[in-house]
Amino acid sequence: MLVIVGAVIVLGAVAGGYLMNGGEPKVLFQPAEFLIILGAAAGAFVIGNTKTNLKAVVGGLKRSLKGPTYKKKDYVELLSLLYQVFRLAKTKGMLALEQHVEKPDESTLFAQFPAILKNHHAVEFLCDYLRMMTLGTENANEVETLIDAELEAHHGEQHAASHAVQLMADGMPALGIVAAVLGVIHTMGSITEPPEILGHLIGAALVGTFFGVLMSYGFVAPLGNAIAGVDNADSKYFQCMKAGLLAHMQGYPPAVSIEFARKVLWSTERPSFYEVEEAVSGLPAV
Repeated sequence: MLVIVGAVIVLGAVAGGYLMNGGEPKVLFQPAEFLIILGAAAGAFVIGNTKTNLKAVVGGLKRSLKGPTYKKKDYVELLSLLYQVFRLAKTKGMLALEQHVEKPDESTLFAQFPAILKNHHAVEFLCDYLRMMTLGTENANEVETLIDAELEAHHGEQHAASHAVQLMADGMPALGIVAAVLGVIHTMGSITEPPEILGHLIGAALVGTFFGVLMSYGFVAPLGNAIAGVDNADSKYFQCMKAGLLAHMQGYPPAVSIEFARKVLWSTERPSFYEVEEAVSGLPAV
């Protein structure tokens, strides 16, 4: 939603300032210039990206319009799940988690948290490391290194979309110059025309530079930044699980382990200690 609001503000400010200065709107409508810039940008975008990246960009655009996936209620539910998992492991041993980890879709423990159960990537991430613990993994430092490597790979995959959009933004001013140069070439072929015709042709050529710069800095680059911002916000969900898992491996009680997990969250989405305490106090016995 904020992306749309920002785009409207950009268009309103640019168009409003141009009209206030006495500019003629029809001069800015140059379909040939738009075709050169947008068409060349689209072609270069296809050349520079794989099919996977192209699909990732589509997903990134959807995420930028919706905003961050996880809200405070999602983190309360995640912390509640971690609390239940750690409490079961503390009271009945790590092997008690095996049945839940192997088939989370059939787990009575995971069934308490339906929103998380629908998030297959998050469930797989959590279950993979819990499985390692049930198999005897006890070195928290080694697990931390492994989690960091996985999160880095996931981070790189997610940011492929924003990186591709940013590269396109970087190239659009140059494509605007290409369109302007072609317009100047066309103008030079009409050098014998009257000044009013030459002025129109030169104005049309300059629109190419204007449009390329406007699209780059007014729309495409901010869109790439919006995608990256949403991806960074969503990555906190997995960092939260990481902090809780490592705290549990180091022997802390469930209440302390989820406090480690809670503290890594951004303040805008982080539930308070008392909100989490209230949520876990109402959970059924494991």
